[in-house]
Amino acid sequence: MAKVAVVFKVYPKDGQRAEVVANSIKDKLKPQGLQVEEIGFGIKCIKVLFMFDDAEESSSKMEAKLQAAEGVGQVEVAEESLV
Repeated sequence: MAKVAVVFKVYPKDGQRAEVVANSIKDKLKPQGLQVEEIGFGIKCIKVLFMFDDAEESSSKMEAKLQAAEGVGQVEVAEESLV
């Protein structure tokens, strides 16, 4: 069993504030790290770090959980590696 670290980029739906979506993700999914990042022209994304045992969880399941969070428009994997 290996530990996996995955960083997701989460983009809020139109009209949603990134900070509000970030707080919702933090409260519900308890990530190991979370940061709101300015992309440009007022557009922000949320970088979310999860670390988990690959036997218990997968990045696709975590992606689905993020996608189901309130205010989330799009989710993509930015980085994934073994720890």
